[in-house]
Amino acid sequence: MLPLLLLLFIVVPIAELAVIIQVGEQIGVWWTIAILIADSILGSLLMRSQGRIAWRRFNEALQSGRPPARETLDGVLVIFGGALLLTPGFLTDILGLTLLIPLTRALVRRVLVKRFADRMIVAARTRAGAGPPPPRGGHPGDVEGTAVDVDVEHLPRGAR
Repeated sequence: MLPLLLLLFIVVPIAELAVIIQVGEQIGVWWTIAILIADSILGSLLMRSQGRIAWRRFNEALQSGRPPARETLDGVLVIFGGALLLTPGFLTDILGLTLLIPLTRALVRRVLVKRFADRMIVAARTRAGAGPPPPRGGHPGDVEGTAVDVDVEHLPRGAR
């Protein structure tokens, strides 16, 4: 966790400043500021339109009776993309645009699902009461050293 925090709060701002300084030296301070303001405005407009689309698809999935997993992840990616575009800097703007443009957002979503699918399945199984899958190479009763994060919710009888 500490390396991630160092990256977010120290490395990224320093890299952003370096890029802003380089761009400012090439095209001038006022043009650099104008571009940063313009892409923040453009980003907020793009976030609004993509957010509406994600929200509409989320509601359509609910109305059709299927779980809105893809739509939920799209909504989260749109929010992060918008936040990155509102953050001053060119590097965060590139990442923000990547999350807001539907084609590239689908690629990012696919990578995230592949990367975290095992964790999502374990969490879903645990929440459903099925427990975690047996450890790889072990037996179903052999769970020593396996950590499971469980949220317990008590519901009144008949509420399921």
